[in-house]
Amino acid sequence: MTPQMIIDSHQHVWDLTRSPYPWLGPDVPEYNRTFTFDEVQPQLRAQGVDATVLVQSDDHDGDTDLMIEVAERHPEVVGIVVYVPLDQPDLAAERLESLRGDDRVVGVRNLIHNIPDPDWILRPDVAEGLGLLERLGLTYDHVSVLPRHLEHVATLSERHPDLRIVIDHLSKPPIGEAEREPWWSLIERAAENPKVFGKVSGLYPGAAPDGWTVAGIQPFVDRAVEMFGPSRLMYGGDWPISTAAGGYERVFAGLRDALAGLSSDEREEIFAGSARRFYGLDEQRLAAAVAAARETL
Repeated sequence: MTPQMIIDSHQHVWDLTRSPYPWLGPDVPEYNRTFTFDEVQPQLRAQGVDATVLVQSDDHDGDTDLMIEVAERHPEVVGIVVYVPLDQPDLAAERLESLRGDDRVVGVRNLIHNIPDPDWILRPDVAEGLGLLERLGLTYDHVSVLPRHLEHVATLSERHPDLRIVIDHLSKPPIGEAEREPWWSLIERAAENPKVFGKVSGLYPGAAPDGWTVAGIQPFVDRAVEMFGPSRLMYGGDWPISTAAGGYERVFAGLRDALAGLSSDEREEIFAGSARRFYGLDEQRLAAAVAAARETL
């Protein structure tokens, strides 16, 4: 039987010659090198992943240009979440105007977790930038690692009622910790807005990413399903960050096992349907991605 379509909604590439990537360096040696799509492509095919959404890895135009070039060479890339400076709305508008001809450009992300001010996303100039996305129908990836980041989702929902927001990595729940709050309550509040989605991705402790287990992530996956429902959750492999968590196959298998209790229709939503709708992925590109991914099967 032909497998259902699988879309990886959260995949990266980076090239140290193309963008500064200031968060890389000796503190994270496992990531401090160039990662190409050619490296991950066999792993995607081995797990039956048909299409991917590339997500920005640096607040720099060079990273966006790299992703676009990678997408030109690999039809499996059906969406790109780019960087524009949300705190400089005029520059953001100019950059987005230059990218409007590429229907793979579906959303924007800024690395807000690397900004010292946890309330940066609420600044008036950033609000203007988010309003630009709202008017253009582009999505916003919220990279949330602190409770304060997650707390802001409800505020963003009120300020920008037509903005589609996806919470990357479910805002890094406290996996392996004794206390589930405030994440447990804040994720419920964030999910109240039907335009807010969540990515079932990156579910491993930052201090020891290879120490996660299915049993350890299960309560948080179940909580996300309870709050969002399968139609607002999407699978993300989080490669190459996942290389430190056991690699693509282990992460994919673990998330598959954590979702095994759902019906086939519910799993199909998380593995394809939600990303397809949230990002508004082009159907012709999806068909081409499936053909390319399965040509060697």
